[in-house]
Amino acid sequence: MRTELPPWLPPLPAHWSLARGRTVAHLVQRTPSSGEGVVTAFRDGQVTLRTNRRIDGFTESLKEIGYQGVRIGELVIHSMDGFAGAMGVSDSNGKMSPVVHIYAVPDDNPYYVAHALRVAADSGFIQSLAKGIRERSTSFDKLTFKDMVLPRPPRSEQDAIVAYLNRETARIDTLIKEQQRLIGLLGERRTAITEGQLLGSDWSVPLRSVASLIQTGPFGSQLKSDEYIDRGIPVINPSHIAAGVIRPDAKVTVSKAKAEELARHALHIADIVAARRGELGRCAVVDAGSAGYLCGTGSALIRLDGDRVDPHFIALVFSSRRNRDALSLASVGSTMDNLNADIIGALRVPVPALDEQRRVVAAINGATSKIDTLIAETERFIELSKERRAALITAAVTGQIDVREVA
Repeated sequence: MRTELPPWLPPLPAHWSLARGRTVAHLVQRTPSSGEGVVTAFRDGQVTLRTNRRIDGFTESLKEIGYQGVRIGELVIHSMDGFAGAMGVSDSNGKMSPVVHIYAVPDDNPYYVAHALRVAADSGFIQSLAKGIRERSTSFDKLTFKDMVLPRPPRSEQDAIVAYLNRETARIDTLIKEQQRLIGLLGERRTAITEGQLLGSDWSVPLRSVASLIQTGPFGSQLKSDEYIDRGIPVINPSHIAAGVIRPDAKVTVSKAKAEELARHALHIADIVAARRGELGRCAVVDAGSAGYLCGTGSALIRLDGDRVDPHFIALVFSSRRNRDALSLASVGSTMDNLNADIIGALRVPVPALDEQRRVVAAINGATSKIDTLIAETERFIELSKERRAALITAAVTGQIDVREVA
């Protein structure tokens, strides 16, 4: 009897079959060799040595209890982050945390299997299968994978699909990188215009003297990751600030009750919310649409004296190259730049008359409006390219396009 088609799959080509995970992949358990580096499964599907990506921002295990060896070409599934796409084929030999499962794929193309699993993850199907005690803490365990139904085209067609996707996604990725470089160049031009308008100013006033409140976001037990919900009240971290605009993530939000508990971190109109780690100088002015959002753990809230300073002027000053350099030199943190309220408050800013501040803001906005439009259009192009990339992978992996005809 034919295995029932899972809900994440469309009707498959007649010559394709279905197979459960236990038929396709066999669990591998080996002791790692001495001196091997740590391999990580990232949410974008890459499985590689940490040193190939970055070495900061990870919690290092001193004893490495339960670590296991992985070899190039083996399929890796992260049991806690698999639902978010942390699955792929290792490009490195090394050792991995016991939170991952490592599989040999003897008869199928492991890259095709990884693509299929990530398509299932993108559809939300893996999260629906995963066993978890909290909404954002799921476990894609070995038994769940063993019983999971996967598409199984003939091996020759799997190889053709993988080759096709390697070629086509490489083209899209190259295009995205070119557009990202364009955004970088446009950003440099914008910065030069801003710096030109701020030249000659007297940068002698500590920011704290024109602010009624400077504080960092909630920390530790005040806001834990498992308290996030979908489509609640947004929490604004540095990743939600781009080009001077607040861009909330519908999945990084909290309940109304939790927001009331964190009311001291609520953003008010004309506040500045700024990154306090990572890309220093990134900030945005809170408008009516984002008032009531919460300042996140990685951000700082700056509430200004409206009688002395214009928030848009201070935001331009805060994001200037001069202040980014000053913040970086003063920042604390062993693995990444990290600001606290004292460092932010000690930052020196110019405070000309309010009319002059507003003139500078208007002049910069007028000179950079076309640049901002180009940046926004380019960012939208990148978003559409990523959507096309995902749709292409889904269509190829599920047989909606016959890659043998387009190879």
